[in-house]
Formats: sequence, structure tokens, C-alpha cells
Amino acid sequence: MTPNYPTLFFFEVGQWWDYVMLFAVIAGLAITAWLAIRSKWVAIAVFIVIPVALTIFWWPYSTQGTSSAGWFPIVKQYSALLGSLSLVALQYFPKLRTKYWYLCIPPLILSVNILEAVIRDFQCYFIEGVDPSNNMVTWGGPWNIMNGIAGILNFLMISGWVGIYIAKGKNKQIIWGDLTVAWIIAYDVWNFAYVYNCLADRAWYSGVALLLSCTIPAFMAVGKGAWIQYRAYTLTFWSAIVLTFPHFMHDSMFAHRSAHNPTALFIVSFLALVINIAVFIYHVKMVATKKRNPFTQEVYVDSRESMAIAAVHASDADRERIAAGIGKTRAEFGL
Repeated sequence: MTPNYPTLFFFEVGQWWDYVMLFAVIAGLAITAWLAIRSKWVAIAVFIVIPVALTIFWWPYSTQGTSSAGWFPIVKQYSALLGSLSLVALQYFPKLRTKYWYLCIPPLILSVNILEAVIRDFQCYFIEGVDPSNNMVTWGGPWNIMNGIAGILNFLMISGWVGIYIAKGKNKQIIWGDLTVAWIIAYDVWNFAYVYNCLADRAWYSGVALLLSCTIPAFMAVGKGAWIQYRAYTLTFWSAIVLTFPHFMHDSMFAHRSAHNPTALFIVSFLALVINIAVFIYHVKMVATKKRNPFTQEVYVDSRESMAIAAVHASDADRERIAAGIGKTRAEFGL
């Protein structure tokens, strides 16, 4: 399990350009997502024109003989693309915003994404060495079980999608207040642990870079409340990059491998489990004390975090609806 290259606990030491490329990927994904959120024409280009062209002329041939070959990367790309297109439609077709069935699409796709990873974590528990399905080194262990449980808890905390709304003004970003800062942190730690466990030598970019590219904007004024949109868009872009340039993470000069350190594997998954247990206990407590149905109501609608976002982004009509959802007038609710 000890690699034949110098390591720094989680990853190999690598070269200076690996670190420069990490920041370039983070910035590139985040900025492209920001542009796609704000511009209909950018969204059409990156979610329709470019994917159609690549589907016809490049992706059928680009991954042959690489670790990105097979059905899984293809399914990942098109499922992420479908999720992104559903969010784009929510932005530009106002009638969809009042349809409960349509508001169920974002949590459904998010849930499938999480449960798919949970199943893979449990599968990887039984793998030691080169995984024949993707030709990558994978070391199964108790970390897979811990992280699988963390993912299930994270999935069970998805709530309040009925309260999704579109920010007023030119931005039009999609706001989902019940995906709180605590939930996002729990998701990020769990998701990084999943990638580190199951796609170890891709975790530098598919874990660190990809997660930071959607989380950093969501923690800034420009993207507060819009994590789901940044996550869907950056995941779609990255899945496309993996199919288009399959050698990038595998054997190019920018490849940055895992340290394959069992202690690191254990610590990351242990943290994911502990954090998700803590956030889950708090979530259950909030559901019980506020007596709110997470399928038909927002659990955190009156939290300081959600109210601050609504004060900036919610239209007058959305403020009325948000207050009415918990049986108050807008004035009583403080909006």
C-alpha cells in the first residue's frame, strides 16, 4: 500500500505546476458556472451546443483505452447535464416555479447522486489493489462503511425544496435555503471522502478542486443560497472535461496521485461520519421542535441564514409565499 513516490499524508508531493493547475481548475469551473447562471446564451452554449458537438464528434472515441472508458463516466456526464438543464429551465420558465412536481427534480437528482456514491463506497470495501472496472488502485476498508453511512445521513437531511425560488434582478440564481452551510460542509466532507476512497488518484481534482469550485462561491455574497446551482454546473463541466481530456488526471504532467495512506483514508471518512451525525441530530431536532414536514415545508425558513438570503434575493411575491408557508404575514415574519 506504500507508493513508490514521495507523499504528504493525503497526496503525493508532486510538482509546483500541480498546485497551479489545482487553482486554475477551481477558478475556471467557478467562473464558468457564474457566467452560465447570469447569461442565457452562455448556458445554451455550455449545456446544449458544446455537449451535442462533443457527443457526436469526440466522446465516442476520446476515452478508449483510458480509465475514463466505460458506462459510468458517460452516465455521470449526462445525469449531471440533465440536472443542470432542469435548473436552467427553472430560471427561464416562470410557470415551472409553482409546480411541486418540478421542484422535486433538484432533490431527486441530488439524492440519486448521493446514493450512487454510497453504493459505490460499499462496493469498494471488498476491493484491494487494482479495480478492474476502472484500472485504478483502490484499498477497501472500514472507511468505506463509515463514509457510506455518512452519505445515507446526508441524503436523509435533504429538505425544503418546496421553498426553492429564483433571485430577483439580473442574477436569477436559484436559491434553496434549506441547503444550509452546515449541510454543505457535511456534504463536502462526505463527498471528498467518497472520491478519496473510491477514485483515489483523481481526488486532487475530482475531490478538492471540484468541491471548492462550487463551495467557495456559495460562501461568498455572489452565490449565497445558490450552492445547488454551482454544484450542478461545476459537476457537469468537470464530467465533460474528464471525457474530453481523459489523460489529464491519469498520466499527464498534471496528474497528482493519492498517498494511498490508510490513516488518511480512515481520518477523512471518520470526520465525514462524525460531522454528518452531528448535523443529522440537529436536523431531526429542528424538524421535531418546529413541527415542519421537510417534504412540504422549509425546515430552516426562519433561520438567520435563510432570512438574510431572502432579504437580499427574494422578490415581494416570494417573501409573501415564504411567510405564508409557516402561517405568518410578511410583516410578522420580518421581511
